[in-house]
Amino acid sequence: SAVRVAAMTVREYGRIVLMGGVGMPDGAALTLPYRWIMRNSVTVRGQWMYPRTANTGLIRLLAAGTLDLGPERVRSFGLDAVNDAVAYAAAHSGPFDRTVLLPRAATASA
Repeated sequence: SAVRVAAMTVREYGRIVLMGGVGMPDGAALTLPYRWIMRNSVTVRGQWMYPRTANTGLIRLLAAGTLDLGPERVRSFGLDAVNDAVAYAAAHSGPFDRTVLLPRAATASA
């Protein structure tokens, strides 16, 4: 995989830092050669997306009114409109665009 190829470019005493939460792009496991890691004193570190304290910190910022969500564009769809939601999400995939599916029927909202 591309991640393995990139990881294998680390020099002696180098670090491989993996951050994510949903796995490898192709769904495969990441395999690195044990002997190579040990011989080159490579450090491998992984982290699940963000630190555990991030969610609490975000909630505190929201509660204090210091986090401006004005730029966020949220559009909600009920499960009965899942096809519309997918089409909308495909057409609106910018950094501040959010498409939300609600468990109950709802009219599309902007």
